[in-house]
Amino acid sequence: RVFLQGPYEANNGMMHDDLRTAGLIPLTEPYTNLGYTRIGSDNENTTTDVLALTGNDAIVDWVLVELRDPADPATILSNRSALLQRDGGVVDTDGTSPISFPVAASHYHVAIRHRNHLGVMTADAIALEAPLRSIDLTTGDLGTYGTHAQQEHNGVLLLWSGDVDGNGTISYSGLGNDRDRILQSIGGSIPTATVQGYIGVDSNMNGTAKYSGLNNDREIILQNIGGSVPTAIRAAQLP
Repeated sequence: RVFLQGPYEANNGMMHDDLRTAGLIPLTEPYTNLGYTRIGSDNENTTTDVLALTGNDAIVDWVLVELRDPADPATILSNRSALLQRDGGVVDTDGTSPISFPVAASHYHVAIRHRNHLGVMTADAIALEAPLRSIDLTTGDLGTYGTHAQQEHNGVLLLWSGDVDGNGTISYSGLGNDRDRILQSIGGSIPTATVQGYIGVDSNMNGTAKYSGLNNDREIILQNIGGSVPTAIRAAQLP
């Protein structure tokens, strides 16, 4: 179970599913085409019926789940794409079943990544064996690798939003920063312009890339690097 900061709504304790309601979530996972190294699986697909589900279990987006070596957590042993529900549940491509991996039952570090949020990983190797193990990365009860790996909002932990180019860092200024990516995506010259679609620069995941004005995607980046020093950088806490 995991929450993404971009679509998270504190008033109901769930994420919105604006991408789904706009018909923007692809039937095939995006991570292979985005250049993520796939180990043990690739090109997972879902169906229109799954994306038609509403309510707490409605699909928010695709995520990438990794099992990492217990002795060397920088080594990915297996990964796969899965679907993220509004209530934080990470499920298989049928929209309801638990996810599984083609590896032996053992202890693994578990990491969850998203195309425009910073990934997070369990601090310890977790026993993954029968009976089914539930892993909740929203409460803080389970330690995570590194320092301040997630944003805390009223006791709820969220993956940091704003890594719009997927390079593992959130930056507001300097070479290759995330802010400029948003401006470029809307045309580069008119900051009030917007672009609709399933695009990485859509930090709040409402289906619209927006540089200025209410609910824009740029301010999330500035807030997440600290809000006062624009040259600061926030890096994913992954080895």
